[in-house]
Amino acid sequence: MTLRRRPWGILDRFIIKELKGPFLFGVLAFTVLLVAGDLLFKLADLIIEQGVSLNVIVRLFLYSLPAVVVLTLPMAALLSTLLTFARLSSTSEIGAFRASGISFQRIVRPVLVASVAVALLATLMGETLVPLTSRAAENVLRYEVAKQRISLVKDHVFLREEEGGRLKRVVYISRLKPRSGTMEGVLLQEFEEGRLRQILSAERGAWVEGEWWLDDGKVFDVEPSGKVSLLFRFQRQKLTLRLAPEQLERVSRKPEEMNVPELLEQIALVDQQGVDVRALWVMFHLRLAVPWASVVLALVGAALGVRPQRSGSGSGVGLGLSVVIVFAYYVIMSFCQSLGQGGYLPPLIAAWSPNVIFLIAGGALVRRANR
Repeated sequence: MTLRRRPWGILDRFIIKELKGPFLFGVLAFTVLLVAGDLLFKLADLIIEQGVSLNVIVRLFLYSLPAVVVLTLPMAALLSTLLTFARLSSTSEIGAFRASGISFQRIVRPVLVASVAVALLATLMGETLVPLTSRAAENVLRYEVAKQRISLVKDHVFLREEEGGRLKRVVYISRLKPRSGTMEGVLLQEFEEGRLRQILSAERGAWVEGEWWLDDGKVFDVEPSGKVSLLFRFQRQKLTLRLAPEQLERVSRKPEEMNVPELLEQIALVDQQGVDVRALWVMFHLRLAVPWASVVLALVGAALGVRPQRSGSGSGVGLGLSVVIVFAYYVIMSFCQSLGQGGYLPPLIAAWSPNVIFLIAGGALVRRANR
């Protein structure tokens, strides 16, 4: 009777305690599977083919580990509920709860609470630790493995702006130094009604008090016939470019090296240049959706764990079944992601569809388990 009266009592604490061990086992097991299946082969190749030192390999391994762990959290949530509820069912404890009048939905409540906590943890890690470690791993690969110079120079930068769906301006920068706020070899083409109207060229430019200023340049007029004539020369002229040096530097980062606010800013910057941003929007929504797979997969695992055919199943069988379910989830996710990037589905729907599909399936299994 105590179990039924208290909103969060003995039953909840009991279920959470039972989930802890299998969850930690799941994180370890899936991390080993992912690391052994991909990361270790890459690291071994670096040692054999390029003679990379053990010190560098260890750092690359540690920097790559947080991203792997974030992926394993939803998998571990699935495995832990599957193993826990299979054990409780095989020892007739689930049956005892039901006999005392406790519904299966009530038994699953602490699972949902715990899986939400796991989803929040995955989101937090994905927004804080993973971008930092991914950037660190990229720097190690670039500057210590590939032996690239730590150069703060970007060559051949193109910026494209549109207005009303028509090309307005194209900016070409031969050499950009974002950290020092300088540029060299600037060429600006202004368009009007789809026609090239004016060309500006400058030897150099600098970021001064929040504005870009060009030095030693020329401005040319382009007639409808295509004839180009010099209008004037200038020693110094303002360039109306809305991107600050640090923004230009951020544009060159990979999306996995950014957190959500930085990714949103990246999308806005790229969109200003008239580039298709559907793929970036899909990635943005996936960053939010994938951690919450912990909730829907945990629900599926709990419902499958109490089926009679799962009674007495060991951790090996549970791990195998979890791998199959996770594989199905990521196949659906990859398919929806491709549809979103191709424009066949809105990015929001493409990213969240796998969660919705498995949530519906999990809800149906829970209702069936309650009979």
